[in-house]
Amino acid sequence: MTATDDRATTGRYDPESTLRLRVPAPRGPHLAPGYTFDEITRADWVLGRVPDRGWSAAPSPRRTLVSRALLACLLLAQAVLSLRLHNSAFEDEALYVYAGHAMIDHLFHGAPDYGGFDTYFSGSPALYPVLAAWVDSAAGLTGVRLMSLAFMLGATGLLYSLTRTLFNERAALLAAGIFAVTQSTLFLGNFATYDAMSLSLLALTAWLLVRNATGHWALPLAVAPVAALAVGVKYASALYLPTLALLLMLVAYRRLGTREAVRRGAVFTAGTVLLLGIALLSTDYLQAIQSTTTERAHGTTSVGLLVRDSVRWGGLLSLLACLGTVLYTRRPGLGEIPGHRPPPAPPRGWRIALGTVLTGTALLAPAYQIHLQTSISLHKHIGYGLLFAAPMAGVGLSRLMGAHLRFPQAVIAVGVLALTFGMSQSAQNYGVWPDTGRLIPELAKNVRPGQKWLGQPHEGPVYYLSDRGLTDYTLWTSIFYIDYAGRKGRHLSGPEGYRAAIQDGYFDGIVLDWSDQPGDIQTLIRQEMRSTGRYRLASALTYRTSVGSGHFEIWLRLPAAHTS
Repeated sequence: MTATDDRATTGRYDPESTLRLRVPAPRGPHLAPGYTFDEITRADWVLGRVPDRGWSAAPSPRRTLVSRALLACLLLAQAVLSLRLHNSAFEDEALYVYAGHAMIDHLFHGAPDYGGFDTYFSGSPALYPVLAAWVDSAAGLTGVRLMSLAFMLGATGLLYSLTRTLFNERAALLAAGIFAVTQSTLFLGNFATYDAMSLSLLALTAWLLVRNATGHWALPLAVAPVAALAVGVKYASALYLPTLALLLMLVAYRRLGTREAVRRGAVFTAGTVLLLGIALLSTDYLQAIQSTTTERAHGTTSVGLLVRDSVRWGGLLSLLACLGTVLYTRRPGLGEIPGHRPPPAPPRGWRIALGTVLTGTALLAPAYQIHLQTSISLHKHIGYGLLFAAPMAGVGLSRLMGAHLRFPQAVIAVGVLALTFGMSQSAQNYGVWPDTGRLIPELAKNVRPGQKWLGQPHEGPVYYLSDRGLTDYTLWTSIFYIDYAGRKGRHLSGPEGYRAAIQDGYFDGIVLDWSDQPGDIQTLIRQEMRSTGRYRLASALTYRTSVGSGHFEIWLRLPAAHTS
């Protein structure tokens, strides 16, 4: 068979080329009697129009349905991987939920605001804590953690839609998949703090801005309340407002030009800043913002350790995002459809800017904590930047796979690696704090209403025992701060305050978390109790965590007759 096929030179399908095929006349009984080869018409040989196929074509209903079904499978896997984590309430979880109950009593029932939560919380105590307390009243801590899971699933779904708008379904599915199995995503999906809610609000803000970037110039103003709410839920979310504004401007610039892009960015920024300014002037949160965010005390963690942890928890996704940025800069699309003319590609400079903004955002949280030299909550905070870098990671994975899914083994290998890292790291971070499952029943036997206790931990006991009416937040003192008025009327703090309070028998009971490396205050408290003879060791409960072992000690004050 010989032919002159135009596809060999142009890459296009030409129906006329089939008419030039010279086919030998069939022999034998292939043709019906009276029917000759010369009578075969043109329509017998010309193929119909070949429909567009591939991820570069316009979305079809079938493709949309398949991609959404795959997204549902990803979300189901994310939920299962988060719910496999088990532990008792972490001190932050217990504190925020209890603070929410106190705020509800203060806001709706006129109870005094005795906690002072607005002076040291890293988010507004009137937002997430109140919502968490309302859910806790109906479904307990499990319900509050399920609420966090819903927020994280929503963030993954919004990430998919955002990436689909910027690129295509394949990149969107890969971006959602790689983000869904990171340790921070799995951890926050079963952790009752305001991080999950704030992260989902940032995802919602980004999605709304991109979807409405080319609409009316005032539409970004309607998105400003969502961004302001994200900052109110967690003050550190303000770190990502510049990324949101730049993303809006880039998407608007591609269709509308520089002037309209700047206009929309200015409207969104002005609206967000105005709302945050009004909130700041009408509340007393400035001290908390300074102490937890803008003027946070520096730690002593080495830069090398912080860099190592950042690479462990976010290095793989960030590397894929860098790869996606480079490959997207070199070539805007895969060109999977022979002869199909994709829409005009964005300029190379625009592609560089988009990749740099999204990928560079992953460095904000690690850089800030390296500046502060603290590793506190880095495993959570790193997830904020990974949310923005994930679209470029999806592009990187898509390019690794190649046109027409040529190299699926590459994506499978990366996916298995990411899944392994995410599962092991999230389980380790979720097991860092000791389980108080044995401590709380033992305390319930000894704590009496109105008694004063010193404890570390104390947030968990207060949360679990306050429901039984045995204690409340005002009756507990932590090992981090004390203001004790001694017998001579002098207010003592620090080591002197703890020493004087123990010598005077001020506390009815003391709980110590004695690990492999006890702190100076814990050592002082233990030595003082032994030297004064005013307290006896009632219980010692061992535990094991993912980083070591230790035991809880419950000390009770002896009656006056036994200490005289």
